[in-house]
Amino acid sequence: MAVENANDLAGFFDPSEHGEVATIGASTINGIFSDEYSEILDVSGSVPVFTCITSELDEISPVVTAGTAIVIKSVNYTIEVLQPDGTGVTRLTLQDKS
Repeated sequence: MAVENANDLAGFFDPSEHGEVATIGASTINGIFSDEYSEILDVSGSVPVFTCITSELDEISPVVTAGTAIVIKSVNYTIEVLQPDGTGVTRLTLQDKS
């Protein structure tokens, strides 16, 4: 069950505040884009992540899965992992395809 509803979360992801607009297919969705620290096998780097409202992601298409293309700030990415957190928010781990 979501802790907050989509309307409560919408202000947090508002692009006029601190959110970004992403394009998936012909649709857009608001979220927070970040480059998060990652360390794998003693190699450190960053991993692009887009966090958005789960219900809005579901409205775009019931078929947004790993491998789906997403564009943020004119950069092409592929969704690698979808991680819904159970509170109404989903974290998308991305791979830069530029």
